[in-house]
Amino acid sequence: MNSLTDRDDAAGIAAVVVTYESASTIEQCLQRLRAAHGVVEIRVVDNQSSDDTLDVVQRHAIADARVRFIANPDNPGFGVACNQGGITASAPWLAFVNPDCLVEVDTFTRMQALIPAGTRMLLGADLVDEQGVRDGAARRHDPDFAAMLAAVLRGRSPPSLDVPIDDAQSLQPVEAISGALMLMPRALFQHIGGFDEGYRLHAEDLDLCRRARAAGAQIAVANAVRVLHVRGVSSRSRPLFVEWHKHRGLWRYFRKFEAPQRSIGQQVLVMLAIMARFPLAWWRARRRCR
Repeated sequence: MNSLTDRDDAAGIAAVVVTYESASTIEQCLQRLRAAHGVVEIRVVDNQSSDDTLDVVQRHAIADARVRFIANPDNPGFGVACNQGGITASAPWLAFVNPDCLVEVDTFTRMQALIPAGTRMLLGADLVDEQGVRDGAARRHDPDFAAMLAAVLRGRSPPSLDVPIDDAQSLQPVEAISGALMLMPRALFQHIGGFDEGYRLHAEDLDLCRRARAAGAQIAVANAVRVLHVRGVSSRSRPLFVEWHKHRGLWRYFRKFEAPQRSIGQQVLVMLAIMARFPLAWWRARRRCR
């Protein structure tokens, strides 16, 4: 693949999986990826798991030469680990897959088949939980910080980023997709410089999608391609950590994309709005984890 617009329907896919305390799902995840059509490389990057995650990964690496792994001595963050996996892969396509996402045999080939020839596209799937409930975060708007600020000032919940599902479209254009599962040409990933490693956890997918759009790529969801997403496996035991980094990520996103067009006063108000949103989000996350 020599340019961003070159396309080969039969092109191989490198699946990149970032793990952290993922022992409960990584076995199934890797089994599914090894069976998936089109997958020629599997790169697992572990961020200092203390459970049996690496034992499972090592067993798969021994059984299948496509599986290689990096065991980080610390936890440098999701974006750093994604880049580590993406850089070590050589296949023309990259699929970033959470360890709690369980793909089907034809997931990636069906997604590839939907991408029009000559189109630069970052593509997501229809994510569903164990009860078949569809994940609204699979289709998202860019964060609207003015609306967030207005909601906080009125004592209301911030507006959702979720985009309504339109099943009439096999490819639904959106501004952003979930980082739980992303398929893109490796050339596009390289062109935009991969993930921004300044995000520790969360919002790096919003950032990646925004930069991909700025580079001329389209963002879309394959509405008919469903993937099981076992939600929150590695984050249920640490809601404070997760919510803190969600809000830290939002602030970084704002500073990067929105702050240059805002006055100092507006920037301070947005920072306060993000801070005010954090305690309620943490409390709700704690309740979900009980």
